[in-house]
Amino acid sequence: MTGTAAAAVAIINEEADNPNRRMSNKHLEDLLLLGDTRLYQVSAPILTEEKNEALYWVEDLHQVMFEIRARYQFGRGIAAPQLGIFKRLIYLHLGRPYIIINPRLIDLSPETFEVWDDCMCFPNLLVRVRRHRSLTLEYLDENWNHQSWFVSDAESELIQHEYDHLEGILCTMRAIDDVSFRWRPTPS
Repeated sequence: MTGTAAAAVAIINEEADNPNRRMSNKHLEDLLLLGDTRLYQVSAPILTEEKNEALYWVEDLHQVMFEIRARYQFGRGIAAPQLGIFKRLIYLHLGRPYIIINPRLIDLSPETFEVWDDCMCFPNLLVRVRRHRSLTLEYLDENWNHQSWFVSDAESELIQHEYDHLEGILCTMRAIDDVSFRWRPTPS
């Protein structure tokens, strides 16, 4: 975990005993599902004056992502619009948390690959999509420091998927063709 991500998580954890603290408002039942037209809304940038509130949004994203993991046994990232928070915020947990504020994708590789994509907004549906093999992600971290992160393969696919949510795009809209859908049963 980066020092800044660790600090954000530590602040949230330290306040767990504070009776005046805002508790996580969002849970699995708050997740917007396929068919909810709000998922097609383009998200607005997070403003400097919203940076403290953004930490609570991160807590909500973390909570719901781990509820999805427990129920459906997948989930590496979640975007704020999936919880009805129409701000440009992505939360990843790839062995450690990444808080990605107001991201931009640059230097997308011309090389692409195909992958069966899943989404928390339709946890039993897999969609075959084509993604860029690599890209550079520019963003602000939770301390509003500019970051640049070169990613490839699985991380590139994940970031493109979450970034699409910020643009109001679902992977169903990126299906390779009309038969690029597969059902996945809920784990027992």
